[in-house]
Parts: sequence; C-alpha cells; structure tokens
Amino acid sequence: MGTFSATPRDIKHEWFVVDAEGMVLGRLATEIAKIIRGKHKPIFTPHMDTGDGVIVINAAKVRVTGRKAENKEYFRHTGYMGHARFTSLGTMLQKHPERVIEKAVYGMLPKTALGRQVLRRKLRVYANADHPHVAQQPKPLSFSHAGEK
Repeated sequence: MGTFSATPRDIKHEWFVVDAEGMVLGRLATEIAKIIRGKHKPIFTPHMDTGDGVIVINAAKVRVTGRKAENKEYFRHTGYMGHARFTSLGTMLQKHPERVIEKAVYGMLPKTALGRQVLRRKLRVYANADHPHVAQQPKPLSFSHAGEK
C-alpha cells in the first residue's frame, strides 16, 4: 500500500469560531495554525490546503505572560534608510489587536505560497465579539490548554 495523498475531492473544509478572551497568545496561535494548516485531520497532505477556516473573536482580550507587553517589539521598515520602526506589543494590542494574532499565527506557518494563501483565506480575526460570518455556520471551538495559568 502506498502513501496516502489527499486530492481536492477528498478535502472538506469547515469553519470554527474561537473566543480568544483570557487565552495566552502563543498557545492560541499554535492551535489556530494547526487547524488552518489541516494538521488536525488524518488526511493532512503537506502540499495541499486541507485546513479549516478559523474566526477569532475578542482578540483585544488575549493574554500575554511575563513582561512581553512592554518588552516584545514588532519591527517594520518604511523603505527609507534608517527608518526602522518598532512598536511594543502593548501598543499594538491597544491600536490593532487583530494584527497581534495574525502575526503570531503567520510566524507558525510555512513561508511559502501555500502558507500565505492559507493565512489569507482561512483566518479572520476581530477585536470584539461581533463577526459577519454567520453564513459559514461556524462551530464553536475551545482548547483545553490554550488559556491555562
């Protein structure tokens, strides 16, 4: 018997909704990355998009441990010489809480065309509890260890 390789007709995509309130950022991001990549399914194939969609709500209420809110910095460059810009995690959580989760999940995906496609198509992050994806009929999803103290 040969190795199983998923084909497009084998793949069934679902949508899940995750409430990020009180969850630790890194633990939440690893679980989300696993789901949108499809590693939780027995038909996982590395070169195919076997993952499911994830809608994250309450991104502004995500938790970080230690002194990461003050010490962790996000880097961006304006394109001009010497114009590197750094933003702390605390500031980013206040201004753009969605980007914090998006960047954490992006860091856990492969840096390939498939990784970028999966992130763009399968991850939706919202700062509060409202989301416009009722038509996808998302199932609630909770993680046993993502918010442990």
